[in-house]
Amino acid sequence: MNNDPQRPPLYLLALLGQGIQGSLSPQLYEQEARRQGLRCAYQLLDFTQRGWADDRLPEVLDSLALLGFTGCNITHPFKQQVIPWLDELSPQASAIGAVNTVLFQNGKRIGHNTDCDGFITHFSQGLAGENIHRVVQVGAGGAGYAVAYGLLAHGVDHLMLHDRDPARSHSLQQQLARHFGEQRISVTENVAGALADSDGLVQATPIGMTGHPGMPVDIDWLQPRHWLADVIYVPRETELVKKARAKGCRAIVGDGMVVHQAALAFQLYTGHAPDTASMSQVFQQAG
Repeated sequence: MNNDPQRPPLYLLALLGQGIQGSLSPQLYEQEARRQGLRCAYQLLDFTQRGWADDRLPEVLDSLALLGFTGCNITHPFKQQVIPWLDELSPQASAIGAVNTVLFQNGKRIGHNTDCDGFITHFSQGLAGENIHRVVQVGAGGAGYAVAYGLLAHGVDHLMLHDRDPARSHSLQQQLARHFGEQRISVTENVAGALADSDGLVQATPIGMTGHPGMPVDIDWLQPRHWLADVIYVPRETELVKKARAKGCRAIVGDGMVVHQAALAFQLYTGHAPDTASMSQVFQQAG
């Protein structure tokens, strides 16, 4: 922050993750700050590009705090790994068990989760009117925790979880059961069978993202009656989304989620309400 009363405050922000060179976060935050007469400098701290091991995460957090950063965003694969290195969690981040936004405030590191509300806002707008009685979710990582929590809070009657690592699915099931009851969440190893008895699919794995090619589920398991929500936004349309839409499925991609979660984080960092429509326009133009 800048102490010169003649100049607007400077917000130093960063994104911590792996393979994040395609992130549009710098444009989203810096341009919204500029639009509001604020100053913001946003850095991508890509552990992959810099050759940093995962265990350097606490060291990087220490450095950001020491250098006077306002905060940082957290993405794959650190949304759960970061928690032991924080001083406090917001009630929602604690309930979800994952963090995507860290504030350095009054000498403390405070973890928040804006992914959850960001996803549900996008979901409510993009898939309005769809049935949500029974939903299948593939992916039980950091983003998966936020999305699953949001779906159940939004009113999904029963959520079926699948991850390539069954231990992760069961861990997420246990986390959610503490807040929503065991009867509303189950783990499935038979995704095809689960989809046959569901309204839609949430795709919360990195599969299909740039650098992570492939399909998280067999396209034959989806029927035109299904809806699809994919959290990936790089590329804008994954192979799964393209093929699902070709089959007649109504589908949304991760662009709205990333804009809405960024808008919520922007307000946490700056105390200023952002113009989400303006941030969405920046996102579309930058892509």
